[in-house]
Amino acid sequence: LAYQWGEPQRGDIVVFRDPREEEVEESIPEAVIRSVLEAVGIRTRGHEDLIKRVIGLPGETIEVTNNQIVVDGTPLEEPYLPEVFMPDEPAITVADDEVFVMGDNRDASFDSRRFGPIPLEDLIGKAFVTIWPISHIGGL
Repeated sequence: LAYQWGEPQRGDIVVFRDPREEEVEESIPEAVIRSVLEAVGIRTRGHEDLIKRVIGLPGETIEVTNNQIVVDGTPLEEPYLPEVFMPDEPAITVADDEVFVMGDNRDASFDSRRFGPIPLEDLIGKAFVTIWPISHIGGL
């Protein structure tokens, strides 16, 4: 529900459909049954969802240069990240209906640097709590 009434913000941790997965065609009754079973935890969606941090917002230009993310010419401060190595990436302008996402494990993250920006309509929700492992329970 997070994005039914608002737009994603830079730094949000979002869940979205894996862009490598094909969209499944289903009838309205099938979709209703699937939704109910998913809501009560009996069934999963049947494919993987991804979770990443929003780095670039609609209309912004993102690039990686000298191990630094640059948004519209300004280096992005990310105090939540451990030390990472990022190879240079050419500039990309995010479309008006997309966001650019990156994983916090930048050295090994499969993210918008590989599959491109994510359409806003593919966002499932916003992550707000860590529940596993139990030693890490808490808000994001």
